[in-house]
Amino acid sequence: MRLKDKVALVTGSSRGVGRAIALAYAKAGASVVVNYSANKAAGEEVVKEIQDMGGKAILVKADVANAAEAEELVKKGIEEFGDLDILVNNAGLSKPAMLLKMTEEQWDTVLDIHLKGAFLCTQFAGRHMKEHNKGKVINVTSVAGIVGTVGQINYASAKGGLLSFTKSAARELARYNICVNVISLGIVATDMTEKIRTDEKLKEIYMNRILLKRFAEPDDISPAFVFLGSDEANYITGQLLCVDGGYGMI
Repeated sequence: MRLKDKVALVTGSSRGVGRAIALAYAKAGASVVVNYSANKAAGEEVVKEIQDMGGKAILVKADVANAAEAEELVKKGIEEFGDLDILVNNAGLSKPAMLLKMTEEQWDTVLDIHLKGAFLCTQFAGRHMKEHNKGKVINVTSVAGIVGTVGQINYASAKGGLLSFTKSAARELARYNICVNVISLGIVATDMTEKIRTDEKLKEIYMNRILLKRFAEPDDISPAFVFLGSDEANYITGQLLCVDGGYGMI
């Protein structure tokens, strides 16, 4: 098992991409800290699924954009499992609007969750990892952060910021044997992308941009997270890995 005896914290892991990552980590042998901010029932389902397969998991409610809650999230994981080897900064949401009509609240909320949340969780987890001279931080960005997107300048800005955040964090934390990388996703079949996948006009537009001509399923993207969290990736840091079906090529 590639992640045997490791402890992983996946933010925003009650649904969608985060859920897939949490389950994949458990299958690979890791103990998992499952995080949610609103949907407790969904988080409990993930924990139960992990426990039913013989794995270990706990559920922690936290708004990662709140410093006190982010710190408590990291603390509870370490207290329960005794360590923290992997942090996946996945928590996110979408509040679409065109640039000229976007409100300050729409901008702030998205930037706070995606970018400030990653900063806070990396800071608190990084302090523990520094003491143990080991660790993996994996950030989740999107093709939107690379090529931009219409109607989601807040989301694209946050995801683009995560690229620079990853590079800077990798430079700072390498001295403590902490690897920091970022995975860029295309359109994954989750609640967040339902409109794109079900609206025929939008579906055609986006499908024409994906070289492999299909939307990703959660299981398509989780192996990349397992790899970067494993010892096989101990000499990889500061890198962007695109798991997007070729979307970012265009």
